[in-house]
Amino acid sequence: MSDTAVDIGPQARIVARLADAVREDQLGLPTPCPDYAVRELLGHLVGLSAGLRAAGRKESEGASPGPGRPELGPDWRAALPKALDELVATWRQPAAWQGMTRAGGLDLPGAVAGLVTADELVVHGWDLARATGQKYTPDEAALRAARELLEPDEGGRDGLFGPVVPVPEDAPLLDRVIGLSGRDPAWTP
Repeated sequence: MSDTAVDIGPQARIVARLADAVREDQLGLPTPCPDYAVRELLGHLVGLSAGLRAAGRKESEGASPGPGRPELGPDWRAALPKALDELVATWRQPAAWQGMTRAGGLDLPGAVAGLVTADELVVHGWDLARATGQKYTPDEAALRAARELLEPDEGGRDGLFGPVVPVPEDAPLLDRVIGLSGRDPAWTP
């Protein structure tokens, strides 16, 4: 994997725009994330933004999913953009991409945690857009970073979020990344 920093700002703005367009009557809709409705996905985005910000700052634990489904607070429309802005500010610091950190209960290089951050924003942006019927074009740099993280090595592996869904080699890069993440690019609610 490369240790080149990726500016996640453009992708974070895309996710914030998608979230801003979610209507209250869409919060209960299913998403490509098993067991998550739109409300839990939005709650997850708030929580993972805080956790991955902590990982970038090399704080004690970093991103660690809590037990059960993520809760969506009543102030989520203000909390999510703020959390995304703080996440972007952290990952724009060169130190975030250097050394070791801890995220999700794992020790990993900062550069890998940065790629995880880009991947989470790309894949969950797709999840949110798909669930709510919105158009989605991810940031190209973040999409390439997600592919770098998810691309299987010589030994092969299952997707980070589930078994890899086979996608034709000539499919658009977004479809290939979504397949590598363990999701079906043809998913519809």
